[in-house]
Formats: sequence, C-alpha cells, structure tokens
Amino acid sequence: MKYTEIVEAKFIERPNRFIANVEIEGNPVTVHVKNTGRCKELLVKGATVYLEKAKNPERKTPYDLVAVETPIGIINIDSQAPNAVVKEWLLKQDYDKVIPEYKYGNSRIDFYMEKGNEKYLMEVKGCTLIKDGIGYFPDAPTERGVKHLRELTEAAKHGFKTAVAFVIQVEGVAEVRPNIDTHPEFGTALAEAKQAGVEVLCLKCKVDKDSLEIYHKLT
Repeated sequence: MKYTEIVEAKFIERPNRFIANVEIEGNPVTVHVKNTGRCKELLVKGATVYLEKAKNPERKTPYDLVAVETPIGIINIDSQAPNAVVKEWLLKQDYDKVIPEYKYGNSRIDFYMEKGNEKYLMEVKGCTLIKDGIGYFPDAPTERGVKHLRELTEAAKHGFKTAVAFVIQVEGVAEVRPNIDTHPEFGTALAEAKQAGVEVLCLKCKVDKDSLEIYHKLT
C-alpha cells in the first residue's frame, strides 16, 4: 500500500489517544493518530514523524500520523495498514475468493478465503512494539483480540483452515511473541489456538515513510 501525500513533522505531545500535537516547519499543528494503542516508546518528544494529508480539506485535523522514525528504522503505526497490506497480499495468492470483514460466530473475522473446497479464516494483527529485535503483541490489553482467537479456535475444530497473521510494521524483525506481561490472557488464547490447529504467521514488510508492503511469510 502507498500513501498519497506524506509530510514530515516533529512530535511534541499526545494529549489523548486520538490526537497528537506536532510541528511542521516550525508551525504547531494538531493531527489525528491512526493508532489507539499506547505507542509510548515510539511517540516521544522530538521524534520525526510522518503524516498523510487528509483527503477531506474541511476536516478539523488536516493530517493523519502514520509512521515514526526510531533507532531501528521507520515504524508504521497506522492501525488500518495491516489489513490493507494483507488484502493486497492475499489477492496475489491463488485463492478463488477473498472476502474482508467476514461474519463468523459472534465476531467479524478480518478475512474469509476459499480455494477449491477448502475454506479459510484469517485474523490480522499489526505489530509495532519491538524489544531487543523481537516483536510483541499486544501493546495494550485487547479483549477483542482474545475473542477473535477463540473464534478461530472453534472454526478450526469445524473444518476451517484458520490463521492469525502478525504484520510486522518495521524492517529487521522476524519474530512476534505474545506480550504476556501486558495481557497474559492473550498469550493463553494464542497457545490454545495453536494447539487447535490455528496457524500463526509472521509477515515481514518493506517499510518506508510513504509505503508498506508484505514481502515474506514466516510460520
């Protein structure tokens, strides 16, 4: 996926999870943050951030904060980007059908696919929390994430080919682990899902200030 118009800025502060105050060429601007996670280790005062200009000129926040420069490289923090790049990637595979936002059980699973007589369900998680070269998910407790893992576990028992895909939104990281310190229940649900046959994928990406693209699958 590619962003249309990117502007460089300096991060100042994040008053709440939806907005941030930045500086563009010395001018203070309030922007929308496309990630409701904590990102405290990323959004630090003075950090170089990258903004996408909003398509609606009447919007109160004229830009979306989508990426940040860090010591390990540019990290894309756009929470909508993982689903977008996974859709692009899936459409390049040999599935007969790819349907986003598929209702299954009491949830909407990110993707439903078909290949011949086989039916697939895939949930997508973006990974932006990196410690010592290893990705961790989630960066904040996610009951929704636990619920989706349990739906996939049940689907696997009913004949679906199921997977959870961790999209690594920075280069140079090849492994994602459950962040049990932050949300031990997610770690338990992931272990139970794997035991039931849910495939766990780590999707490596090429990351730039204006683009994100999956280039390698690790299992």
